[in-house]
Amino acid sequence: MADVQEVVLSEREKQCLRWIEQGKSSWAIGVILNVSENTVNFHVKNAMRKLETISRTQCVVKARRLGLI
Repeated sequence: MADVQEVVLSEREKQCLRWIEQGKSSWAIGVILNVSENTVNFHVKNAMRKLETISRTQCVVKARRLGLI
């Protein structure tokens, strides 16, 4: 299990997770952050890998519980 001391999310990963928490799609987040949908998915997948989660929702919940966002 990912330990809070070893998990470091980039600022962009945190931004994407915060928008996911608000119910935004990857496309909408891309428009908000002025990046492509693929770039958003790249950052979300990196966050999911770092937090050892298998869904976007699980990733947001875990990041919130660990105080990362």
